[in-house]
Amino acid sequence: MIAQRLRCRECGAEYAAGPIYVCENCVGPLEVVYDYDALTRRPLREEIASGPSSIWRYQALLPASRVPEVDLAPGWTPLVRATRLGRELGLERLYIKNDTVNPTWSFKDRVVAVAIAAALRFGYQVVACASTGNLAHAVAAHAARAGLRAWVFIPRGLERAKVLAAPAYGATLVEVDGTYDDVNRLCAEIADQHRWAFVNVNLRPYYAEGGKTLGYEVAEQLGWRAPDHVVVPVASGSLMVKIHKGLAELHRVGLLPAVPTRVHGAQAAGCAPVAEAFSSRSHEVRPVRPQTIVRSLAIGSPADGRYALRVARDTGGAIVAVSDEEAVDGMQLLARTEGMFAETAGGVTVAALRSLARQGVIGPDQLVVAYITGAGLKTAEAIADAVAPPLRIAPSLREFERAAASLTG
Repeated sequence: MIAQRLRCRECGAEYAAGPIYVCENCVGPLEVVYDYDALTRRPLREEIASGPSSIWRYQALLPASRVPEVDLAPGWTPLVRATRLGRELGLERLYIKNDTVNPTWSFKDRVVAVAIAAALRFGYQVVACASTGNLAHAVAAHAARAGLRAWVFIPRGLERAKVLAAPAYGATLVEVDGTYDDVNRLCAEIADQHRWAFVNVNLRPYYAEGGKTLGYEVAEQLGWRAPDHVVVPVASGSLMVKIHKGLAELHRVGLLPAVPTRVHGAQAAGCAPVAEAFSSRSHEVRPVRPQTIVRSLAIGSPADGRYALRVARDTGGAIVAVSDEEAVDGMQLLARTEGMFAETAGGVTVAALRSLARQGVIGPDQLVVAYITGAGLKTAEAIADAVAPPLRIAPSLREFERAAASLTG
């Protein structure tokens, strides 16, 4: 469905679809308007089943149209039954949504694919973003595929793998002395001066909708049912909000009988403004200055923080903060039990899942989905001091046998 209207999430004012993102009346964020009644009359399940094995199988529920010649086919990633991890955590029906296998190894391919389609619709020649790393990869790759020039802006100090990849795709990389929030403010100013498509600024209403596909896919892969619980990493908060929106939309158009899902968020304790607001029962998310190794979640002033807070409270969920040490342990636990190497944000998700299971918030026989949104090779240095060093030996059988024996005592 091509978006024709945008609506303010605060005052309800409506605007014609375009590259705008804030309300002129109240400065509230804008989001896409859909005609759900018309969607209900369509054979959506058949349309989805006959669609491509990517996010574009949900074309009817997205605000931009697939452009086949520039499509990198993100999405339709595996939903893995995590039996061994579930046994460790005392959860009998645990699934992992593995988004590490997207074209640039993170969920950002989903949102960028929708944003690039919108940028082409509005006639842009340059795309850009403010990023903590994964978004930089995705924008650079999808822009290259579409033949668009790309500028990506990152805070200083990101992981080396994340810094190197964007220019490899041909993007111009700008490293800013400051936090992600400083970078984001700068990008908003640049967007006012240049006719560039900033995917997470002036195209944010379209870009964010790509996150809904993580809700759609899980429901379809479970046989058109909603899980009892989902656990989602929280940076800006948008992904958590959109996964819930995706499940709610499926119910609204008649594809799900009910959505009993409790939506939980996971943050790093060194940058946990939403978790702090949740635990203090506040309705305000107060900005913080990030101090964490989990750089992909290090957004001190999350744009959708209070909406994420509302989703957690409205669904009976929780927002949990875990330490950097717990995040690293979570990365290793997931890798050791399921053969899945997640970035630090994935470690935060697994650690939060473990905390929720220990507290009894998640019951042992309930259906749970944990979202792993980025690959571990991008943040491998995070576990460098936590894993055993390699056995270093001379090239002889005797040396090997001696080294092997030392492991067993």
